[in-house]
Amino acid sequence: MKRNRWFYASVGVILMLFAGLIYAWSVLSRPLAEFFTEWTSAQLSFTFTICMTFFCLGGVLAGFLSGRINAKFNLVASALLFLAGFFIAANTSSLAGLYIGYGILAGTGSGIAYNTVMGTVTKYFPDKPGLISGILLMGFGIGSFIIGKVYQAYTGPGEGWRTSFEIFGILLFAVMILCSFLLKAPKAKKEDGLENGEEAAVVEASGMKSSGLEVIEMEPAVMLKRSSFWLYFIWAVLLCAAGLAVISQAGGMVLEVSPEISSGTVSTVVGLISVFNGIGRVLFGGLFDKIGRVKTMVFNEILFCAGLGLLILSLMTGILPALVAGFMIMGLAYGGVPTTNSAFVGAFYGKKNYSVNFSLLNLNLIFSSFGSTIAGLLYDASGSYFSTLISMLGAVIVGIVIAVMIKKP
Repeated sequence: MKRNRWFYASVGVILMLFAGLIYAWSVLSRPLAEFFTEWTSAQLSFTFTICMTFFCLGGVLAGFLSGRINAKFNLVASALLFLAGFFIAANTSSLAGLYIGYGILAGTGSGIAYNTVMGTVTKYFPDKPGLISGILLMGFGIGSFIIGKVYQAYTGPGEGWRTSFEIFGILLFAVMILCSFLLKAPKAKKEDGLENGEEAAVVEASGMKSSGLEVIEMEPAVMLKRSSFWLYFIWAVLLCAAGLAVISQAGGMVLEVSPEISSGTVSTVVGLISVFNGIGRVLFGGLFDKIGRVKTMVFNEILFCAGLGLLILSLMTGILPALVAGFMIMGLAYGGVPTTNSAFVGAFYGKKNYSVNFSLLNLNLIFSSFGSTIAGLLYDASGSYFSTLISMLGAVIVGIVIAVMIKKP
């Protein structure tokens, strides 16, 4: 069957919508906190840290296997990990079970799916590296909002979360298996009537002439020796830590500002982060293609500062609209980081080793995910998220300095 590259982009977005479920932890964890009252905020937050760590490791594994096995195998593996992970988490009565099921297994499954989709679909769009990254990552970001709202609406009291987790496991399994038959990489060169996306492969082989980008192909070992990589890596750690700290603790921040607010409203307000996260991924993907890496990164940091400033203001004054505006801006800003990551790797180090290079850069999430745990610890110590937001603002300001130091190899 003849299919153009937008068909594969559509399949990729569907996969990312469901793989992005792990980002709904702020909403998913609330019934667990109410059921397991002996678990602290820091202990629950550590689940998200583990999940992000194994998300990265799953991405690295998928990256190294990308040249040896096809996308279908990776997606089937992801399906099995999601199914096992959510069923283990659904039936746990201990933190260890939650850490293993949601943290290790579901996190790994999401990382494998994420890297497989990014590494496969972006090959069809060498002329639009920022835009396609933004579109795919929009799906990953906005999925947590959609599924989080469904979870909040249909999860009953008490142990109702157990049934919801099992349903999610089955749903994720079904979507990954179905899409595994639809997603495939473009062929290396033009063959037999341009079927299966060879037209994109031809563009890629032409040296990205349509986009005017110079092809720089680097092996992972060479990339890891470049100062540009490590400076960007640190920048991504700082900004992702700020974003993940807010995402993982968003529900608590709403309740701190407005304790009387209903659970449905909390879910909606928190969900705005995911909605604007998705918008930000497309926005920054286009900006990267239009205005370049430096201006895109600096603009991103300005948004981070503005968003954190509004969140600090809301905690100081109790003004809920300021919190809502802060969440919206933080969503836009955080959405720009993974999109810029993807475009940065392709523009600086080429497409030949994209899957591995991109997964190595994404290891920044192992370190930045501790932003969630730190936020939980600071809250347990002070009873407020004010100290968390001040710390994150400091991290973003350091990131501004680092951004201007990065030079193209």
